[in-house]
Amino acid sequence: MISPYLQATRAPRYSLLFALPLLITYQVLAALAPAGPGGVGIRNGADVALESVFVWLAGAWGPRLFLLCLIVAGAWLIAKDVRRNHASIRPALLAGMLLEAFCLALVFGIVVGGLTSALLGGPPPGMAIGTGFTLQHISRATLFMISLGAGIYEELLFRVLLVGLLAWAASKVLGWRPLTAGIAATVLGALIFSAFHYIGPFGDRWDVYSFVFRTIAGLFFSGLYLLRGFGITAWTHALYDVFLLLR
Repeated sequence: MISPYLQATRAPRYSLLFALPLLITYQVLAALAPAGPGGVGIRNGADVALESVFVWLAGAWGPRLFLLCLIVAGAWLIAKDVRRNHASIRPALLAGMLLEAFCLALVFGIVVGGLTSALLGGPPPGMAIGTGFTLQHISRATLFMISLGAGIYEELLFRVLLVGLLAWAASKVLGWRPLTAGIAATVLGALIFSAFHYIGPFGDRWDVYSFVFRTIAGLFFSGLYLLRGFGITAWTHALYDVFLLLR
């Protein structure tokens, strides 16, 4: 039997509301961050990838339109969930979610690093997932901003959209069974998620340990998303990246 806490905190009224502070903090810090090389503002790569569609449609207004659509869609899902369940928001549950994400982020590196070491042998070198930057390129303050963006935008892009789209295509287009389609989408999504970190001028230098680590991380986050929803997954991802900066 699923506990009331686990059941309630997966619902949009908690999951999306819980992720909102990450979104707001990231957007504020991104607006205040100094420009990177070439005078271009530095942002999380997944954010840039998602915004590019809106930039193509609306030009300079694209980023604003993207953020507006994101907020409106989230608010609609939260309001719909509240109306359907006739439920209020309990702050104690949000506090519990923060504690849960904090604990998951603490054990994440140990579990994923241990699996990577078991597959490849030897202890893997220290690595970050989600930033694609090194301290030689930009400041820790900017890395902190990008880490928060990883929680929101990489989970939105790679778990919600990519894995969901791949599973739908495998099921509807290829005719695969839902379980087979879901497993294939999760594995392919994890590989794409890992490869994404080596793309672009600020991408990491190729390394087999970091690639395998991030692939396993993608599988972990997909499983966490399915079990605990978007909010817990976004915060776990963001907090893990932040913990790396504090080492």
